[in-house]
Amino acid sequence: MTATTWRALLNGKHQLSLRLFLLLNAFSAGFSMASPSAHTQHLTLPIIMVLVISLCCLLWQFFNKKTLININAVSLIIGSLWAWHIYIKVSVMPIKDLNFLIIALLAILFIGSISFINNIQAFIASCLPVTLMILWLDHGNNWPRVLYSVALPGIGIIIQNIIQQRNDNFTRRLMDKLLEEKETLNDLSMLDPLTGLYNRRGFQNRLETVLAVGSGTHFVLLLDIDHFKAYNDNYGHSMGDQALIHVSAAIRDAVRSRDIVTRYGGEEFMVLLTDVDAEQALQTAERIRQRVYDLKIPHLFNDDVATHVTASIGLAVLEQQNIEEALRQADSALYRAKRQGRNSIFVSESLLPA
Repeated sequence: MTATTWRALLNGKHQLSLRLFLLLNAFSAGFSMASPSAHTQHLTLPIIMVLVISLCCLLWQFFNKKTLININAVSLIIGSLWAWHIYIKVSVMPIKDLNFLIIALLAILFIGSISFINNIQAFIASCLPVTLMILWLDHGNNWPRVLYSVALPGIGIIIQNIIQQRNDNFTRRLMDKLLEEKETLNDLSMLDPLTGLYNRRGFQNRLETVLAVGSGTHFVLLLDIDHFKAYNDNYGHSMGDQALIHVSAAIRDAVRSRDIVTRYGGEEFMVLLTDVDAEQALQTAERIRQRVYDLKIPHLFNDDVATHVTASIGLAVLEQQNIEEALRQADSALYRAKRQGRNSIFVSESLLPA
């Protein structure tokens, strides 16, 4: 998982917390206006501002989902407005009511703890102005009770934060591991498990990359091991697999790293020679044929050609990015090589001189 993706997930979580905070504040402000306390001013400028800011931020988030609102700044602003509102309410009371102050504090703590269960910074930003205002209005007479009221949810959020952070780290490591394994499986699904060469899917993937570059002339080479069915029947499939492994290694060693070597079928291989001319392609095909011959893998049932494993090769040019036509021509050339003696190279008719 990339850092950008993870950051987007965290931002999404924080914005959900902000929406809940705004909704609860809008509801509390509306309720405070609709149900005023006796003998106090119920409609204050800060309470109106809390309602307006909460609704405006909610609408902004609804219509501008990609634009993030600073959650700590909004929490601090609304917390400060609540502190201002409490000051106005208390200032018109004939006698300061400690119960009112504690209830107001608990209401703000409730909103903050419900909204910011995973965000201690936003919780502090929303509750600190009210806490300081209440301590000041009460002249610090009941500071243990006030601080206890704040510390209890604060400690709970800190513990939850620690647990959540550990869970997030574990989830991130797990997701990274799963993505690595997925990439590994994707790579393995494009490779032949026996030879380690590309399979047809892997070839198609590499071919698209080569064709996208669109430079140079490319040649397709089809190679088939001579009398391989007889080799398998008489030596066994285990020996046949070993022969395929040695032949595939010889092919890979005979070409450049940018050429694409593919196990095309049971004993058939395909090579895409990239950015070469016809003479270079023919030289590479001959080098492959000779490397296979030089392996000298015993093959008593190939006696019409040699007493060890050999290969026949068909060569064709890739024109106009038409891989199907190039393969058809290479296969036709390979068939001629098989029919006319094996252990040889034939080129497609399009490469023959007129």
